[in-house]
Amino acid sequence: MGEQPIFSTRAHIFQIDPTTKKNWLPTSKHAVTVSYFFDSTRNVYRIISLDGAKSNLPQAVINSTITPNMTFTKTSQKFGQWADSRANTVYGLGFSCEGHLSKFAEKFAEFKEAARLAKEKSQEKVELTSAPPQASPSRPLQSPLTPESVNGAEDERAAADSPQPAEARAEPSHNALPFSHSSSSIGKHLEAELAALKGNNAKLTAALLESTANVKQWKQQLAAYQEEAERLHKRVTELECVSGQSTAARSAKTELNRTIEEMEAALKAKEDELECLKAEVQSANRFQSQRDSLAHKLQEVERRNEALEVQLGELERRLNANLREREVFRQSLRSLLQLLDGKISELSELRDALAKMLECS
Repeated sequence: MGEQPIFSTRAHIFQIDPTTKKNWLPTSKHAVTVSYFFDSTRNVYRIISLDGAKSNLPQAVINSTITPNMTFTKTSQKFGQWADSRANTVYGLGFSCEGHLSKFAEKFAEFKEAARLAKEKSQEKVELTSAPPQASPSRPLQSPLTPESVNGAEDERAAADSPQPAEARAEPSHNALPFSHSSSSIGKHLEAELAALKGNNAKLTAALLESTANVKQWKQQLAAYQEEAERLHKRVTELECVSGQSTAARSAKTELNRTIEEMEAALKAKEDELECLKAEVQSANRFQSQRDSLAHKLQEVERRNEALEVQLGELERRLNANLREREVFRQSLRSLLQLLDGKISELSELRDALAKMLECS
């Protein structure tokens, strides 16, 4: 069937700056289609995205094969990223909503697990196909590559050739013949045991010859396996170096994300503090306007108070003048009363004199 798309979505694509390893560089001006592909012939999953905005022919802006050691990380509600050691870069996707990001992350985890299972199955097939052929004697044999197996076979052969005591050849049982049987029956029994031992000895000899013949072939296979093991060891070392670098990059990314979160939290706190300061400034402005209004009113009151004080001083001066005039008027009245009293007394004396004159006449 070849390679077929199994899931598609749309997102803005970014790649990490290869120089600074910190900034994101956009690889598409607009949101483009990002698809998961499955190659049934090689049993691998890939993330592929094509963009034809820069030229007439579409170009692959993402061609990333999913491996079991990859990790898709959500760095925000609409942004996710993963590192591709083969492409030596970090891809970032910006989605239009959180649901699209969650769906893409679920598919990534699903296909990553499928890639891991496929890798394990392929390793099992390699181990089965590379296993050495088994010998086919009447009983299982040990590997001819170990000296214990050869020595054990020789010991068994020597044990088969050497005479054994009657206790080793035949165990006593409840149905054993009594000691009084004839020597002919014992001889037949021993001949049958000897024939069985010779048959076992022949089988062991054949197995030993067959295993000896296979030693050279197994040694060649062992040398090939050792070379393959050395090559795989080198590959594992390279992958460990790459994994160490990716681990360092992930740790640096985690530290960077933590620093960004701390800076965002500090920025949020500063914004809240700025809002509080703005509210305080507005309150201070209101208080300042109220203070200016009260100061203006106080000045008006002070001016009116000064005018009233001037009027009060004028009234006091006029009152003092009136009091002085009244005192002068009273003094004048006293003078007039005294004068009037003198005149009255003179008139009284004049009347009395006139009255006396009338009486005398």
